[in-house]
This record gives sequence, structure tokens and C-alpha cells, in this order.
Amino acid sequence: MLPFYFHPMDILIFIAFGLSLWAQFRVKGTFQKYSDQPTSSNLTGYEAARRMLDANGLGHIPVEPVPGSLTDHYDPIAKAVRLSEPVYYERSISAVAVATHEVGHAIQHKVSYPMLVMRHHIFPVVNLASGVAPFLLLAGFFFHSTNMIFLGIIFFSCAVAFQLITLPVEFDATARAKRYVLDSGFVSPSEHKGINHVLNAAALTYVAAAVISVLELLKYIMIFNSNRDE
Repeated sequence: MLPFYFHPMDILIFIAFGLSLWAQFRVKGTFQKYSDQPTSSNLTGYEAARRMLDANGLGHIPVEPVPGSLTDHYDPIAKAVRLSEPVYYERSISAVAVATHEVGHAIQHKVSYPMLVMRHHIFPVVNLASGVAPFLLLAGFFFHSTNMIFLGIIFFSCAVAFQLITLPVEFDATARAKRYVLDSGFVSPSEHKGINHVLNAAALTYVAAAVISVLELLKYIMIFNSNRDE
């Protein structure tokens, strides 16, 4: 159906997609900029992560290097902080910022941060729903089935909810990292501005992704209502 491919909401979605691309370029550019600036503490990303973990009673959690760039993450199943090789080995503002952000997630896990707990609980459902939703929506539009479209919207809503829940999880981990690096003396007040720039740029990518998902959901709901009224 033509409305499915060309809908007024697509204009906003294209704008949001452009902002998402800009945010991704900004993350890479900001990370690269501060990768060339060492901290006064001269800590590597590994050392910053290790000290922050130990200071928060998480000495049992390993910090491991992984290949790639910006592949950093906290694995809640293995209970391990994994840092990309540039972050793990480099002594820079970017390395300290990213490493301590990932430790922020480990601390959330320890204290059972509510939004993180909720995200973990719904992940299996979201993983299934996000895979099924596109097929239901396509089939619904192709066969003019409002029931299938409605079901597709329900499944897609689960994926959108997951992205919205991710926002406070990321913001909280960032806030923990920002506080700790300054309070612990990992960075000076002037270097802290660089920490803010790196982590704020990363946060924008999550915001942009969530906005795109919400706009797409609204588009599907509008199409569903239009088809139902016909």
C-alpha cells in the first residue's frame, strides 16, 4: 500500500535518522579528539576501570580487552567489563570516560538499579518481538489485515519500550562515571570537561535511536487507524 511506503511521518523519521548519523559521527570525532589528550593521573582505561570496580566492592569482576573500536560493554551474564583495545590500553580522557561508564553499568547491576533490572527481564521478550514485528507489519499491509498490523504494532511497541528504558540506564551510568572520575582524582576539573563531552556525545546516539523508534511506532499506529476507518 502506498501509505506504508510514503507517509507524512517519514519526513520526521528521515530528519531523526539524519540526526542519528550526525550523533554517530560526533561520537567518533569526540572520542578521537580526546584520545590524544592524556589525563593528569596518566591512567589507562583498564586501570581506571579496575580502580573504580575495586572501590565499589567489585574486585571479583574482570576487565577484559576485546577487538574493535567502541565495542566497550558490560556483560551482565559473565559479569565482566569488556573494553575495546584502544580504551583498554590508552592513557587518555576518552579511555577513562568510556571505561568508567561501563563500570557504571556493573555498579548498577550490583545495586539492582530498577531500570537495568527491568531491561534484563524484558530482553528475551524484546529479542523475539523485534524479530517478528517487521514480518507481521509487512504481512498486515500486504494482505490488508488490520489484525496482523495491530499485532505487529504490539510487538514493535516492546522494542520501543526497551529503547526507552535504555535511556535512563545509560544516563545513570554516565552520571556515575562523571562523578567518580572527578571525586577520585582520575581527572582534573579542566579535564572533566573532556569527560563530559565524550559521554554526552555517546548519550546522543541512544536518544536519536529512541526518537526514530517512537516516530516509526507513531507512523504504524496512524496507518492502522487510517486502514481501520476505511
